[in-house]
Amino acid sequence: MMNIFSDMFSSIKWKFMVVYFLLVFMAMVIVGIFIVGKLETQQIDNVTNNMEQHIKNIINTSSYLQEDDWKSVQEEIQETLNEWRIDSKENIYVIYNEEIPKILASSLKDTEKANNQNALSYKDIDPTLIIEANKGIKATGRVEQINEERLTSHIAYPVLTEYGEVKGIIYMISDLKDAMETVERSKIILTNATLIALLITISLGYLIANSITEPIRDVTRKVEEMAEGDFDQKVEVRSNDEVGQLASMFNYLTSELKATINEMEVEKSKLDTIFNYMTEGVVAIDQEGYIIHANPIGLDILNMEKEKSFLDKKELVQFPYEKVNFNRIDYSEIDRLQGDTISEIDGEIYKIKYAPYKTDTNHIDGLILVFQNMTNEYKLDNLRKEFVANVSHELKTPITTIKSYTETLMDGGMDESVQLSFLHVIDDECNRMGRLVSDLLQLSNMDFKKTVWKKEKLNINRLIRDIVQKLELSFETKNQKYELDLDEENPSLKVDRDAIEQVLLNIISNAVKYTNENGLVVIKTKCTDNFINISIRDNGIGIPEEDLERIFERFYRVEKGRSRDLGGTGLGLAIAKEIIQGHNGYIDIYSEYENGTTVEIKLPKMVL
Repeated sequence: MMNIFSDMFSSIKWKFMVVYFLLVFMAMVIVGIFIVGKLETQQIDNVTNNMEQHIKNIINTSSYLQEDDWKSVQEEIQETLNEWRIDSKENIYVIYNEEIPKILASSLKDTEKANNQNALSYKDIDPTLIIEANKGIKATGRVEQINEERLTSHIAYPVLTEYGEVKGIIYMISDLKDAMETVERSKIILTNATLIALLITISLGYLIANSITEPIRDVTRKVEEMAEGDFDQKVEVRSNDEVGQLASMFNYLTSELKATINEMEVEKSKLDTIFNYMTEGVVAIDQEGYIIHANPIGLDILNMEKEKSFLDKKELVQFPYEKVNFNRIDYSEIDRLQGDTISEIDGEIYKIKYAPYKTDTNHIDGLILVFQNMTNEYKLDNLRKEFVANVSHELKTPITTIKSYTETLMDGGMDESVQLSFLHVIDDECNRMGRLVSDLLQLSNMDFKKTVWKKEKLNINRLIRDIVQKLELSFETKNQKYELDLDEENPSLKVDRDAIEQVLLNIISNAVKYTNENGLVVIKTKCTDNFINISIRDNGIGIPEEDLERIFERFYRVEKGRSRDLGGTGLGLAIAKEIIQGHNGYIDIYSEYENGTTVEIKLPKMVL
């Protein structure tokens, strides 16, 4: 017999069956509580029925209450109530049905306090019952008098004429103290019985639940420690039942989980490193358009650094479709969920590649967008196209001129002086093409690092004076003046004389070309700790602000027609910049439209 019970209770199934049995037992106790409620209702109903019977007896035995006009027999009705044996716990009021119902008589010792009072406002009477009884319907209710700490039962019984009209109301109040005491005694009995049952239940429940929950609590503690990151947890296996099997499986799970998490951490670390340090921006969005993940480059591209804190807290942040000029995806059109598009974001050109990602059930959950910055490629492509167009244009004009003049010469019929002038034009155009090709070759050599600088010691002040002397005629032709402010303490530089002369000659001649007659060109040198600064300032036509950032581009001209008429190839400043940078120096241009231009050159004191 003992073995049978031992086998039964070694199974967690039987343990739970006993628990369920005890729960049913507790349910029976709860049913007992409802029985008390029913008893209370029954007691009150008995009191109410007795009150109604009492009222009927008074009505049937009093001839005065049979009269239609109670007001005329008010004193007789009061005497009837005085003679009637009414319990001290009960009060009766006879209410005459007028426009304002009034109390004609009462069973109170001091009848003067109640008689002729408005029944609807009298303190002991419930006006709602009076209103209900005036409809010819018996009305009952309970009133809890808080100040007197008692519960009373009320009944308003209508008395009808032979025509069915309400001529008056008998209102009776009865104290429910005895009924409530009976209910309270029943509650005490049931409470004591329930307490005994609860003690038994707690004792049995403790023994049974402890045998079940103690191993589970042990597992729970271990799980909590695992949740905090400590996966070196083992649970003691105390039995061979289901709980023991749970402990064994928990131990197996922890060992497998630890190995799996270690592998995942390694892979996650790799992915995070790749994800965070890749040059492309990556953003993942769900079907509702909310960002669920983004790398730093992606947030920077979308200018969403302020929203990063919300994403870290897993709060919803909407993907800015309008900002990237990217239309919302219709996930019902599967064929259009993968592709690429070009978009401009904050002045940068991006190629956006997108493709869907799926759940384990092969359900499309959202999109992965990859932002690849194509700005440099676009700029280079545009520069290449513009360069080819500029070279073609620069060569087209002299070739057209040479061809037309040559064809004219081939037709003959011209005197020798005209032929000579035509040949001079052809020679000028050939020289122009030669200069253009020479400049292009020079730039090409510098681009491919093929330029060999023939460096020698050079006094920069002397070089500037030589260049100004060469341009003396140009200054006189436009009646311009020049000022030299040269630092005589400048040390000699080791540079390529021809290259530096080409730069200075180009810049000073540009100052002369783009300065009106009677203008002024100021050339200044100054020695600092590490550099020799050369400044060429004029008060000429200046350069518009929007053109300054492109002034060193090849073939770029501020006023294309005028620049070409002045004989430039559009490559002078580009060559100047390459030469200065080749000497580890710096060149900058500052200008204000119609207020002159300043070119500043910095060359190191010693160039290796």
